[in-house]
Amino acid sequence: MKAAEGGEPQEGRGAPRGLRPHIALVGRRNAGKSALLNALAGQAVSIVSETPGTTTDPVAKTMELSPLGPVVLLDTAGIDDEGALGEQRVERTKNALRGVDAALLVTDADQWDAPERELAALLEERHIPFVVVRNKADLAPAQLPEGEGPLRVSALRGEGVGAVVAALARILPEAALEQPPLLAGLLPEGGLAVLVVPLDSGAPKGRLIQPQVQTIRDCLDGRASCLVTTPGEYAAMLERLAAAPDLVICDSQVVRETVAATPSDVPLTTFSILMARLKGDLAVLAAGAAALEGLAPGDTVVIQEGCSHHPQADDIGRVKLPRLLRALAGGDVNVVMAAGTAFFAYPAEARAVIHCGGCVITRRQMLERMAEARARALPMTNYGVALSLGQGVLERALSPFPEALAAYRAAREAQERPR
Repeated sequence: MKAAEGGEPQEGRGAPRGLRPHIALVGRRNAGKSALLNALAGQAVSIVSETPGTTTDPVAKTMELSPLGPVVLLDTAGIDDEGALGEQRVERTKNALRGVDAALLVTDADQWDAPERELAALLEERHIPFVVVRNKADLAPAQLPEGEGPLRVSALRGEGVGAVVAALARILPEAALEQPPLLAGLLPEGGLAVLVVPLDSGAPKGRLIQPQVQTIRDCLDGRASCLVTTPGEYAAMLERLAAAPDLVICDSQVVRETVAATPSDVPLTTFSILMARLKGDLAVLAAGAAALEGLAPGDTVVIQEGCSHHPQADDIGRVKLPRLLRALAGGDVNVVMAAGTAFFAYPAEARAVIHCGGCVITRRQMLERMAEARARALPMTNYGVALSLGQGVLERALSPFPEALAAYRAAREAQERPR
């Protein structure tokens, strides 16, 4: 798997997981969360048992759910789990909610006590829209309503599942259902984008990483064209073009040589910077790069990835970025590595966070991480921004995004100003 841009290989058919709305099923043990997930999925995804606490870790199912389209359903452990392990499972359930777009609060028939009230309060606190689903209607017969409010279903019999899906369609934020194009505002209809893609040791054999695939698809959807080339062929390819391209996008690791071969009036950026704009707030991530220029030996920096991949010999997060940080600080830097979708508590002594492109996590998950860093007054930046900074071409790579460029310059000036 390619580590350079924090990218994932193409996921096969359907939208990648990071672009799908994430819907959590939460509730106490034995309320029927796993049975409801199976009913929604139309297959046995989660183990269903009368034994409380069968689900111990969040179980994710990627699927198509009409009329919503591609989604991720997340089964979770019971909020009322007990004992030392139970407390850890509850904590994982709460952490899983940090990145979901909506939730189904599943109850056992008409049960509504402290566990349900706690969950409802937590969902409201985190601004997560939710629907209360009163399960096991086959044990407590009642008319299955189609309107708003608590829904009565029988996951065992598949009754009322359509009403649940209809309710999700009403409450899911529009931003979760309609992802903006990766190249929004950058490439005119009929234009040409050139993609510079290295085939190095980190590239998945026979495939492209997800940001590259998304970029190609965005070009086609926008009635534009793209030309894909390698760094070694790029300069010669430009000479063969009758007119300059409208946009050049390259891998962050080859941004310096790509800039050197590109006319100064041609907009240029990197795949990772595009992902930073799609998944987070590019202006904030650009401003965060200025903190890297103020590092000193012994400072702590968190390097965070949204996925877990097998490290390469020249891994970006574990080898190249630490090398860059040592050069910027003028000495050894304490690097804390964090990988995966689980919540990570940033150390109090951290001076900055460098996050990957975030292609396997949702925009909400990325924004949650940014909010956590902001709450700690901790500057955060992105792999592509950091690599462009280290290669001395950050302003060039940010030039298609005036607001982000201005934010970086302002943060840098504020850092250089005497205190």
